[in-house]
Amino acid sequence: MDTFTLNYGHSTFACRLPGARLLTAAVPPAPAPPAALVRQALEQPIGSPRLEEIVRAGEKVVIVTSDITRYTGSEHYLPIVVERLNALGVPDADLEILIALGIHRPQTEAEHRKIVGPLFGRIRVTDHDCDNPAELVTLGITAGGVPVTVNRRVAEADRVIVTGTVGFHYFAGFGGGRKGLVPGVASRATCMATHFSVLNPPEVGGKHPQATTAVLEGNPVHAAVLEAARMIAPDFLLNTVLAPDKEVLAVFTGDLEAAHLAGCEMVRRLYAVALEAPADLAVVSCGGAPKDINFIQAHKALDYGVGALRDGGTIILLAACPDGFGNKTFFSWFRHRELAEFETALRDHYEINGQTAYSTRLKADRYRIILISDFGQEETRGMGMEKAADLDEALRLAFEKLPPDPRIVVIPDGGTVLPIVGRTKSDRSV
Repeated sequence: MDTFTLNYGHSTFACRLPGARLLTAAVPPAPAPPAALVRQALEQPIGSPRLEEIVRAGEKVVIVTSDITRYTGSEHYLPIVVERLNALGVPDADLEILIALGIHRPQTEAEHRKIVGPLFGRIRVTDHDCDNPAELVTLGITAGGVPVTVNRRVAEADRVIVTGTVGFHYFAGFGGGRKGLVPGVASRATCMATHFSVLNPPEVGGKHPQATTAVLEGNPVHAAVLEAARMIAPDFLLNTVLAPDKEVLAVFTGDLEAAHLAGCEMVRRLYAVALEAPADLAVVSCGGAPKDINFIQAHKALDYGVGALRDGGTIILLAACPDGFGNKTFFSWFRHRELAEFETALRDHYEINGQTAYSTRLKADRYRIILISDFGQEETRGMGMEKAADLDEALRLAFEKLPPDPRIVVIPDGGTVLPIVGRTKSDRSV
């Protein structure tokens, strides 16, 4: 196949690259419609009783779900969960949907409508605010010394149901599960403290080697987040696994850890794609909206995509980023030009956005990155990248410095697919 269609925001680019290898996941069709998958999963929870054995009439229930930057299929599963709770004697007035913003911006009314679907206007929907002390309560301190401060609604609810989707995460191993709670409904300080373990001790320096994509065992960020999330003690988890086109492939319910691990195993099996040898050039689309809604989200595709490259290789990243960087402090971190200076600043005043910026700088120093986005020249260069107006210009720039007969891969769903060079999928530990 020589011609490819790559999503960019809500539009597409056509790409013709003779001899390029298309790197995609072999994803089977969904075995049933989303509603059927949700209902089946609710009947077969993993490591947990069914909701009918957990929730009682008269209890106050908070359902936690992801914000607009992470499509989860929530418009399919939330109505069914609410229907189930209503049947158990929990009226709409005793239900609340809490949007797990973490440190993200508040949602618009239109975004709330997309997230909750037919429940909009019927069930109370609230955005988490990580910086409002009146809305937060401290549960205690983890064995690792992290103070766990979370949304008061979650802490005071009789029952907490956390929902979301499972996918790769570039330093927590996988998203979903415990991350719906921490950082989802945690204070800014708790978010920072749990994520700070991405760095090695100062005497070692650099990023912890196990704090990486598709790894949970020995991952200090996963361990810190899971320990904090357990202190919230959610009663039930529902996580989806999605196809690249956002179709719901599977639903996992039950225990916070056990059900999440089952979802992680499916994601690893489907989306970790073996590559025999590293490429000289990777042309990567995040997968279109909302995966390239801002750079912080688009960074996932950059992080996974460079895994297909040799040292010094080139990546062309298609990331529209209509919402800009995704956080007002993100770009300011690039004032630190040297990695040593960058790391020192990050240790002195850790921010998750600073960690993403640091990870971006690490890649910009190791690979050539050509970015197609809404950013201008100054912003693009500030991140250590080259700007291209469109795919044709990006390819022209890339080929100016590529070796003869370059090895090329095209990754249309870069926010989902994880290239693994010279290893089998089983070499990465869940």
